[in-house]
Amino acid sequence: MPRIRAAFHDPDGARYGIPTYWWRGAPPGYATRRQLRAAGLRPGGQPIAAQILWTGVGGTRAAYLYRLDLARPKRTATPAQLRAVGAALLARRTCPTCQQVRGYYIPRSLGECLTCATEVAA
Repeated sequence: MPRIRAAFHDPDGARYGIPTYWWRGAPPGYATRRQLRAAGLRPGGQPIAAQILWTGVGGTRAAYLYRLDLARPKRTATPAQLRAVGAALLARRTCPTCQQVRGYYIPRSLGECLTCATEVAA
């Protein structure tokens, strides 16, 4: 085991307080938040079960691990929530001056679409 891996190998949590492994050294049954999300799961309120440490840009980096057996299914949005998000995104694309729905989000700095903003400036 190389020195850098040995420095981050603490499976019983004596040195770091929680079980600690090196990059790609965690045993099966643990996953990061991103890995849980990719599997359609969420931590579901469980505490951090372990961590991965590695040396990166700016010093020692950490990724927290959660137990897969305690993970819960990811919640899905209700139809009403999806409609509300769709309406909000449509409002961001609608110009308040000409009432046209644009294919891009209206810049907040201008407050109107690019066509209306250039007509006023000219």
